Amino acid sequence: MQSLAPLSLLAALLTVAVAHEGHDHDHGMQMPLDYVKYPYQAAYPGDNEVTADSIFSGITTFARLPWVKCLGKERDEPFDIAFIGAPFDTGTSYRPGARFGPAGIRAGSRRLTLYGGYNVPLAVNPFLSGLKLVDCGDIPVTPYDNKYAIKQIEDGHKELLHRPTFSPLGNDSLTGKPLVPISTDGKHHPRIITLGGDHTIVLPLLRSIYSAYGQISVIHFDSHLDTWKPSVFGGAPSDQAAINHGTYFYWASQEGLIKNGSSIAIEIFCLQHGAIRTTLSGPADYANDDASGFQRIEAREIDTIGTAGIIKKIRETVGDMPVYLSIDIDSIDPAFAPATGTPETGGWSTRELRTILRGLDGLHIVSADIVEVAPAYDTNAELTTMAAADVLYEVISVMAKTPLGKVAQ
Repeated sequence: MQSLAPLSLLAALLTVAVAHEGHDHDHGMQMPLDYVKYPYQAAYPGDNEVTADSIFSGITTFARLPWVKCLGKERDEPFDIAFIGAPFDTGTSYRPGARFGPAGIRAGSRRLTLYGGYNVPLAVNPFLSGLKLVDCGDIPVTPYDNKYAIKQIEDGHKELLHRPTFSPLGNDSLTGKPLVPISTDGKHHPRIITLGGDHTIVLPLLRSIYSAYGQISVIHFDSHLDTWKPSVFGGAPSDQAAINHGTYFYWASQEGLIKNGSSIAIEIFCLQHGAIRTTLSGPADYANDDASGFQRIEAREIDTIGTAGIIKKIRETVGDMPVYLSIDIDSIDPAFAPATGTPETGGWSTRELRTILRGLDGLHIVSADIVEVAPAYDTNAELTTMAAADVLYEVISVMAKTPLGKVAQ
């Protein structure tokens, strides 16, 4: 009898093995109940609904948005607003580390929807506005070759920018008439929000934007001009060294991506710096900034004209033209956002910048970025990455309220 026991055990094991071979190995059957494999939108609580989800759990995407492999096997997936990381920081002049900015900003965004995501001042919930928002992960960026990396960023952004939108333009809310795209190529493009990365990435981003919108107006929040001549900022020891986070707007102007000038009346595209407070090599830096087509708002002007005055100057400059929005986290004072590559004291508070961004409500913001977040220099409380995430929350709220269309004339 004892000799039969091993045989019985072997027979039982063979039976289990044969039975297992009969299955088709469909691991999809093992998904938990209520699992949505390809969600169109993250589950966000609405008005007066439960807000008890564990927002600190799960894979970290921006504001818990669905992760879509937009540059991979899901390259045909449509969307209206996409977040994409550009982990590049080899164009910085002082403290590196912004290559970790995309990951840090996503971590800082985890509690954006803790209470549901409704923006009280703007009276909109961008996550429940009917638009499809996704997180596309990061553009693969090499840390070994700046020229190649810049091309990677341009190509990745352009591929997303020319993706079909999920939602149609619809009709004008005032007249009820159909809207037509404001792009120069006549197509309705999705909006791309890029998580930097140092500010060098804006040159390839503007090259991508040009392919859809032509010369574009720019609103630039920064403590630095970033229009320096390469011969001044860094000395340009090589052609590639001439392109960095202090010269990219100089090159954008030279390439015709942004039009020089400041007069809306004669249809010249308008550019606006905000929060400038850097030291200069001398007055010639401002002359070069003028030649690049920018008007300036000094950070200290907020003490005299307030946030309302800042908003007024921006809107008067840009008008109703399509606009690209670029935000350097160092526009915020390092007391509120210390984790950046070139911090400058005397800046705006997080509250002031958020107020100014809400004042852009109604502008046609075609795409945007936030750059120079270097999490290694942040506090344990993640002040900078939370500030960056909150700033983008205001941006997508403004975007959600204003479609990229106009009534046909």
